[in-house]
Amino acid sequence: MTDMARRRFLVGTGLVGLGGLTVESLGQASRAATPTSGSPTAADRTAIPYPTLARPFAMPGVKDQDWTGALFVTRDEARFAVRVGLLTAAGALIREKMTSNLWRFGPSAPDGVYKQVVVSSDDRKIMPAHLDALREVIAHPDWFTAQEVTQAQATLPQLEATYATVQAQKRSIRVRYARTDGGRSVVAAVTALDADLSIVLEAAAPWTETPKFELANGCVVGTEPGLLNPSRTGHFALAPDEAARRATLYASVGDMIAGETGKSGAAGTAVAALRYDLVKGQTITFTATCDDVPVTLETAPRHKTMALLDSAQARVARGYLTGTGPVGRVADAVRDALSLNTNYDKTTFRNFVMWGWGGAGGLFTGWDSAFDAIEAASVSADLAMQHERDVFAAPPPPNQVKINGPRYDQQNSGPMHAYAVWRLYTRLGDRDLVDAAYPQLVTFFDLLPEWDADGDGLLESPYFGDRVGGRGNHLGLDDSPVYAEYQKIPKKGGSGDPRPNSNLTDVALNAYYALMAEILAKMARSQGRSADATRFDAIYERIKAGVNARLWNEKRGLYLSRYLDGSWNEVVTPTVFYPLFAGLATPERARVLVEEHLLDRKEFWGEYVIPSVARDDPTYCSGGPVHPRSRHFKFFTKYGDGTAPEQWKGAAWPPMNFTVYEGLKRYGFEREAGEFAARSARMYLDAYDRDGWFSESFDPEPGQSIMDSAVDTAWRTYSWSNAMAVQTMQELLSDDPWGDDPEALMFGSLTLPGTNSLANLVLRGHRYAITSGPRSTTLTRDGRPVFRARGGRVAVRDFVRSKNGASFDITAGAPTDVVVIPGNGRAHRVRVPAGHSHVEF
Repeated sequence: MTDMARRRFLVGTGLVGLGGLTVESLGQASRAATPTSGSPTAADRTAIPYPTLARPFAMPGVKDQDWTGALFVTRDEARFAVRVGLLTAAGALIREKMTSNLWRFGPSAPDGVYKQVVVSSDDRKIMPAHLDALREVIAHPDWFTAQEVTQAQATLPQLEATYATVQAQKRSIRVRYARTDGGRSVVAAVTALDADLSIVLEAAAPWTETPKFELANGCVVGTEPGLLNPSRTGHFALAPDEAARRATLYASVGDMIAGETGKSGAAGTAVAALRYDLVKGQTITFTATCDDVPVTLETAPRHKTMALLDSAQARVARGYLTGTGPVGRVADAVRDALSLNTNYDKTTFRNFVMWGWGGAGGLFTGWDSAFDAIEAASVSADLAMQHERDVFAAPPPPNQVKINGPRYDQQNSGPMHAYAVWRLYTRLGDRDLVDAAYPQLVTFFDLLPEWDADGDGLLESPYFGDRVGGRGNHLGLDDSPVYAEYQKIPKKGGSGDPRPNSNLTDVALNAYYALMAEILAKMARSQGRSADATRFDAIYERIKAGVNARLWNEKRGLYLSRYLDGSWNEVVTPTVFYPLFAGLATPERARVLVEEHLLDRKEFWGEYVIPSVARDDPTYCSGGPVHPRSRHFKFFTKYGDGTAPEQWKGAAWPPMNFTVYEGLKRYGFEREAGEFAARSARMYLDAYDRDGWFSESFDPEPGQSIMDSAVDTAWRTYSWSNAMAVQTMQELLSDDPWGDDPEALMFGSLTLPGTNSLANLVLRGHRYAITSGPRSTTLTRDGRPVFRARGGRVAVRDFVRSKNGASFDITAGAPTDVVVIPGNGRAHRVRVPAGHSHVEF
């Protein structure tokens, strides 16, 4: 079908024109439909203050693991979805929930301006590392038991044959999207990366909506009543650049899958499917749009669509978070990962960050989501605010204490969401979120004393027994060996939470408890609630005194959990450092923790940090046989089994790393914090570069096969994984959550390797860029220089710039010349010595 024939078809149906398409301007709101007779007024529109979601909008992805698709939403929530499905050589259709089939993604923008993914029929359930491990067993029978050798000899040929078949039948496609026409349309391209493959271009409902589709001259037209106002109809159109080999309408998704995989599928109007057979390197393009009124869609010639896509891809680096050096690589990876995991909440009409499980029921309001909000703030203020507002708008989960927002069954959900809200305030300056979250957080906090079994002001861990998910689930610590020996004791009174109490006074839990009191005091003070601030300050000091009196083990030089009979829990995990995060440690105890334990290679330090249990603890990597001469079996036992760390017996967890890093920064361990962040980022990038995954947890040794359990299906794209990498960005440039002035900045690093830069980092409405290296550090705001240091590396804290002056603390690695330009543009110069200095003018 020619372009002219398609244009005549669309005009003949009464659809209104898009005309010449242009890539959506970066940072611009999706424009409203052009007013026409009878069109809605602004007052009719859903009141959602987020520019990327102004109706109508089209957004690539934003549905659980539907990464080759795009979502279309009109003003009244008429919803349509486009998907690109891949047919395998075995006749299966890969169309959504395709985590296992995701090979590479990015560059991408969180607001959908551009998105790119590669998916494949190879789900990588068998990887070369698995085969190499079995070959090593066979090659070195003296290293392993006879049973292990026999099993390897039997298993390897089967796996090699399966692997060879999968590779021979491998089919891969690249899908690219760009938003156009103010955001209500997308242009897209699908390219075959392997020979002789088939795809299905599908138009359907994203969830349980009931659109109706029609086919005419190779195009798809759809209508659906709005979910908010069924009397108003939403409209959709899809036009490919060439006719499909076969175009079919089906009664349901199930019928479509059956019909496209060689079975019988009932006809209907619920799904439209366009079938294409492609050769290697062949590309098809299409345009799709939605609106509140009938629309005309003119398909751009293929070369124009490809030019639009190339332009959008180039703009990602110019207008969104990016950088150079190792930190720049982290910035690009985190930007792309969070863009991939941006989802749409069909209930509250917001975007949010999808956690690891993906399609397990939408927004998760537990501990994980707090890290997601903090990570997202580095990438998109819009996404971060939508996400955290959604947490506090969400209804309480069934069978939980009736508190909207953070889950009460995870006691650190409240503290971490309090911290996330405060970080969004110090980072973005949004007081409305603080005001909205504060009452719910206070309610959450005031329930926590039900876990104080002995009335001493410190909390004991709730008792989970042998429940699936682990005894430490209240803290997101699942199966940590810290909780292996605790005992159940009765709980008196409380909120109605059915769990018993336990006899373990928990270091991590009390650190979070104190943190929440401190944050609530800050929030109260920012709102002028002086009585509340005084109350929470007093509680914080009481917890601080109790932790130092009861939970500091002088002999070990560690904060350790303790049983109510006074005996110590001797298991050493990174939670021993959590009192740094909460500001509970004395300066001397902080020094002991860092210098004598964190930096001790026998305990925690290493090329990768930080293992979930100390390296010299008996539980470390105790889940499988270890041979000291084996490259593959130090942490990987055999194919089909878990790995020796077993997640909580040595695996490195991003939230743990983030928490330890924050504690280091809080106490001014600048060199150690920079090195810690660099090692965390190296671990993240090693896996990301090799496999294209950002997994839930990581093996704590370089060169090992990444953990089976950490990358099984949805675990390959676990949102909180980015907390492992965000540390380096915060090391280079960040807000300061601990200072007295919420507008203060921290920037520069004494120990990040090489020269690093970040660009397009938004803090409190301003766009910052920073470059930091061995001899100089430069900071710009909105394109204008505000700080320059030459002579050595510097780490700057509490940086507050006004119209006529500035003040900050600076640690310099060598004598350094500093220039600061306040708002009036008059440069101030000062030379600072090596070491720590305070500058004010």
